Amino acid sequence: MNKTPHSFYTIRFTDCDLFGHLNNGRYIDYLLNAREDHLKKEYNLDLTDFYKQGVSWLVAAHEISYIRPAAYNEQVSVMSAIIKLEPGSLLVEMLMMNEDHTHLKSLMWTRFIHVNVKSGKREKHTDTFMDFARSIEVNEVDLEKGYQYRLKEIIENIKQGKIPKP
Repeated sequence: MNKTPHSFYTIRFTDCDLFGHLNNGRYIDYLLNAREDHLKKEYNLDLTDFYKQGVSWLVAAHEISYIRPAAYNEQVSVMSAIIKLEPGSLLVEMLMMNEDHTHLKSLMWTRFIHVNVKSGKREKHTDTFMDFARSIEVNEVDLEKGYQYRLKEIIENIKQGKIPKP
């Protein structure tokens, strides 16, 4: 199973600032939408189905860096992966790169909290979900060294051609 799915998106005019660069706030939208697309395409998971079951995930925090601008009408690639699984939360890493995966545009870590939709309270993942999530969790990220270390590591990996090409 693909632990780091990717997909391509075209930067839209309405998402750009006066310089033709993707607006900083819109990076988050592109990255989160890509993750949702990855869940559907790669794992046949539809967030609507979870919502109907009375559970969902809320964003607790984002940590994001803007490395290079994404320009109007540019084709970008977004990769995503679970990098830490806990009973009641997920840490997901999302990278936006140029189409050829030779330049990093943005890195974001997002912590999602699993909640009961009716009560609005935090809830543990089911055993079935935990088993599935463990099967796609990327364990190679050294979380102890932190976000900034990871950012530098990704940039170096891209320079060395270690990021999978589309």
